[in-house]
Amino acid sequence: MSTDRRKFLQNASTLALSASLYPSLNSFAGLNTKKNFAADTIRVGLIGCRNMGWADLSETIKHPGVECIALCDVDSNVLNKRAGELEKNTGKKAILYSDYRKLLENKDIDAVIIGTPDHWHCLQMINACEAGKDVYVEKPIGNSIEEINLMVAAAKRYKRVVQVGQWQRSDPHWIAALDYVKSGQLGKIRSVTTWALPSYGRKFPKLPDALVPAGVDYDMWLGPAPKRSFNPNRFHGSFRYFWDYAGGLMTDWGVHMIDMALAGMNVAAPLSAASVGGNYGFPDSAYETPDTMNAMFDFGNFSLLWEHAMGASAGGPYKRREPGIAFIGNNGTLVSDRGYWEVLVEKEDGKQLIENAAEHKATENGLAHHTKNWLDCIRSRNKTNCTIEAGRNAALNSQMGNISYKLGRKVFWDEQKQSFNDDRKANELAKAHYHNGWTVPKV
Repeated sequence: MSTDRRKFLQNASTLALSASLYPSLNSFAGLNTKKNFAADTIRVGLIGCRNMGWADLSETIKHPGVECIALCDVDSNVLNKRAGELEKNTGKKAILYSDYRKLLENKDIDAVIIGTPDHWHCLQMINACEAGKDVYVEKPIGNSIEEINLMVAAAKRYKRVVQVGQWQRSDPHWIAALDYVKSGQLGKIRSVTTWALPSYGRKFPKLPDALVPAGVDYDMWLGPAPKRSFNPNRFHGSFRYFWDYAGGLMTDWGVHMIDMALAGMNVAAPLSAASVGGNYGFPDSAYETPDTMNAMFDFGNFSLLWEHAMGASAGGPYKRREPGIAFIGNNGTLVSDRGYWEVLVEKEDGKQLIENAAEHKATENGLAHHTKNWLDCIRSRNKTNCTIEAGRNAALNSQMGNISYKLGRKVFWDEQKQSFNDDRKANELAKAHYHNGWTVPKV
């Protein structure tokens, strides 16, 4: 559908959330035209243009054989800004949308990048797969265990190439670190520690509700989340600290670091999770999600620990100020963050159990590698470096940590049954609850 920018702005305010604008999944069927991607340009659309969505797109269009032809955002201020930047950088205009479903109807679009808040990921990813689009979806892939399992089923049913935005899986820096972990040199790994103690977050004061900013389709921003008055704290980047839309640091940084633990140990789901925490650091702040949290996951033959504390980067584990991970083995401990990794060697009777490993510094752009891998897989139809299953596993662990925190007790998971063991309250928290006429998709 071709719409110039002026007409888009005139029409955006008239879009209503009515039943007619809620197409079923089947209404998208057959929209994609088959192409020989080895020879043709891959045409991409971006849904959610503000932060990571824009970063993902910016790296994607640097690669040859790809073009962005469509942008979608419910904030026309963001949309117009990005449209101008895209035209300046590429010399080409994109078709603009305020409703992602209209973008998905565009048969010229081969693949989409989803950079919206977490509570939108499931619907948009499944709708995109059903429409025949390949997908790059930001992490965490969903905002509930039910959603993340539906997303895996959708990718499989519609045979789409999906890359999850856990880009460390494509970064040579992290690949080398995990190769060392898998080499066995560390000996028996009995514990993996992950953490995020970011410098930000010390100031997040409560704010009163306010008028919806001009140019924002707030009803569409809320989508399946509960209806609420507009509050600037719950909008744009800080949405992630409210349960309606996300899961705090546990599902933000936690997904990245726990993903590296799962990849290094070649595991998926824990047997149990136990979390403690609260708004201990800044009790008067606007956070709903905890500013301080510790979670322990039992995998049967090793434990995985997660720690986060807002505004506490000066005291990070292993003198690291960046979010990171430590694989603790009998012979040594590999410690890594996004800057560098090293091995701390154990001694016995005064002798080192393994040889020293040189410090390895990160030198490449992991996101550039990750977006290239996605494009390569669209052409080859091979699996991506971070499949939807890998995204699901990282999100599952993080969701389990948050569910344990909400219940104030340990929870036990049955991976075969895809449920918590005889735990009605935990299983209820695992479900997706949609509002405002939106319904949980069926695959």
